[in-house]
Order: sequence, then C-alpha cells, then structure tokens
Amino acid sequence: MSRKMWALGLVGAAVLGGGAWYASQDAETRGLLAHLPTNADVLAWPRPTRDAAFRAMDRLPVLARAATIPASAHPLPLPAGKPLTVPGIDRFMADQHAAGLVIVQDGKVRLERYGLGFGPTGRWTSFSVAKSFTSTLVGAAIADGAIHSLDDKVSQYIPDLRGSAYDDVSVRQLLTMTSGVRWNEDYEDPNSDVSRFNPAKPDPGVDATVSYMRKLPRAHPAGTVWHYSTGETNLIGVLVSSAVHKPLAQYLSEKIWQPLGMEGEATWLLDKSGHEIAGCCLQARTRDFARMGLLVLADGVAGGKRIVPEGWFAQATVKQQDIGEPGHGYGFQWWTFDDGSVAARGIFGQSIFIDRKRHLVIASNADYARADAGPEEPAREAFEHQVQALIDAGQ
Repeated sequence: MSRKMWALGLVGAAVLGGGAWYASQDAETRGLLAHLPTNADVLAWPRPTRDAAFRAMDRLPVLARAATIPASAHPLPLPAGKPLTVPGIDRFMADQHAAGLVIVQDGKVRLERYGLGFGPTGRWTSFSVAKSFTSTLVGAAIADGAIHSLDDKVSQYIPDLRGSAYDDVSVRQLLTMTSGVRWNEDYEDPNSDVSRFNPAKPDPGVDATVSYMRKLPRAHPAGTVWHYSTGETNLIGVLVSSAVHKPLAQYLSEKIWQPLGMEGEATWLLDKSGHEIAGCCLQARTRDFARMGLLVLADGVAGGKRIVPEGWFAQATVKQQDIGEPGHGYGFQWWTFDDGSVAARGIFGQSIFIDRKRHLVIASNADYARADAGPEEPAREAFEHQVQALIDAGQ
C-alpha cells in the first residue's frame, strides 16, 4: 500500500555544526549523531543516518523549529496485562528494523519491545501518522462549532485560496483526498511538487503551504478521484488553525494531549511560515501513539470529555474512498481495512493499528530500508493478523 507522504521536503540538511549542542548529548546519542544527515533528501539518507535522525528530528541543529506539546498533568495509566507471546517476535523486530512496538488490549500493555537503542521515553517521528491526528482535530473543531460543516468550502476558512482550484473543494474532499487538484508526490522525481515545495518562495504575507497549493491546476472534477497528497493535509492544518484561531500544536494539546493523558512531551515541526507541518513530523513516545488508538476505541471520549462529535470515528475510520487495493480503503486521513480495523501509517514503518472488535491497538515505529516499498510493510500487516489470531485463540 502506498504511503507516500514525506512532509514536503521538510527535512533539510542537518549540518554538523552546533558543537555545543552536540557535546551536551549523552554518549549513546553522540554516537548516533555521528551519522547526522548532510543533504536535504531523506530518501537519500543511509539507514544509520535515519536511525539517528528519526529520534532527534526536533533537535537537529537546522531543524530545531518545533512547537512543544507538554505532557499531560494526569497521564492515562497503561497497566501491564497478560503477557502476549508472539512466536517469531525477535525475527519480526529485526526484519522490521523496529525502534518501538507497543501492543495494548483492553487498555493494558500486553507486549512492549524496543530496538535500535531507542526506548520508552524517547520521541520518534511520526511521518504520515500525524495525518490522522490532524483529521481528528477537524472533528474537534466541528464539536467546538469552529468548523460548521464538512461540506463547507475550504476557501471559506482560508480566504487566500479564493480564485484557485481549491475554491470549489470542500473540507470533506480534503479529508478524503479527492480534491481533484493536481499533485505529484514522487519523492524520487526532483520536479515533483513534493520536491519543489520546500525551496519555493512564498508570496508575501501568505502562508507557505497556501502560497504553493493555490497555484496548482485542476486535474479532475472535485470529489471524483482519490489521489494521495500530503500538501492537502498541510492545508487541513492551516484550515483548522484558521477556524479555531489557535496554533495547531496548542489545539492538539487542549483537545488530545492533555485530556487523553499523554505521558510524554511531544513536538511538532514547523514550516518556513512557522506553521505546524500537519501532514507529518509529530514526535512522540510510542506509548503515546498507542494512547491515540485508545481515543478511537473510546469513540472520541477522553478524560470524561467528548473530544469529537458522537460517531465521528465511525465516519473517519471507514472506507470513504476505494484506493484500488483489495481489502483496503481510505477514510478521513486513516487507512481502512475491510475487516473493520483501521490504521494511521507513515513512511519507513510508522503505524498505529486499531481493531475495535478485539479492543486492540498496535503502535510501532521503525526504519524500513525504503520509504514505502519493500517487504517490511506486508510483513507488518501479516504480524497484525498474527496478533489478531492469537487473541482469538485465547492468548
């Protein structure tokens, strides 16, 4: 399944400057940071470089522009449950090049493993897993009355899009990636939109994402064709911020991080306009990614408060669009499966898998050999099925 999402070339050259910052790190981190990236293309980084950078995206000297989301004052407990024995788990972790794996069932941790020198208090970057957080903030904004309807036009909330191909696009069509606006997310093509976006100079006084996206032409009538576009998730983030009149990270803190009881501090990388990269780059603990799955299982209720309208996740996490892959579909920035399960996915092996029938959440972080191709992703899906079967067998 395609997971093309790298957040608009956001990862730039992490030069080996910042000697004082480097010296302040512990020995293990300094060893990893010997592999800091020296070019702007994440797909060109060798695996040791990614192993180092993915746990430190918000601390790399030239990428240190990030908003901070404080840990919750009242962390949601994740007590230990009955240990789940998964045959072949060591081989799976090694083949996945996994950094973290947390399996929660009925609100209890049944399996927790780490690798690559990563641990439970570290922050790993989300890549496109952030998209599912962003779509949930749309639901929160609807609950707050800041967004009136999913059928509202995007330009109603982002006036700088008026007169562009997005003038006739609805919030719903952004969420389901059916805007019909042309976008090329080929990371190996230097002329793709995802490659050209970052160096593009924004129009004066216009948000960087909006400035680029409003120049794109229409390829299909709105609502007729599904096409994956991280640029559009970034637009969703701008839309939410504009609607609620708050920075996206602040709204995430108020609506998800604090009431859900996230245990660790998180960060969200910012673009050149100082806006959170809504389609990517949320750094958090693996356990806190798992807690996000619990919010879905609770139908959007956290800390005794309803965060999104009743039934929001029933819409957001079912197949809204056929993506041309049997058994799979796309909801509101969630990948859906015909068995009723759903997942947030990000390139290089980031995932929150949620199975309502079994009250199951599997959060995982990794560094695959390739961004969105290769054997690791099908193997992860097979692992998820294996865990489901073990639970069904009474494990």
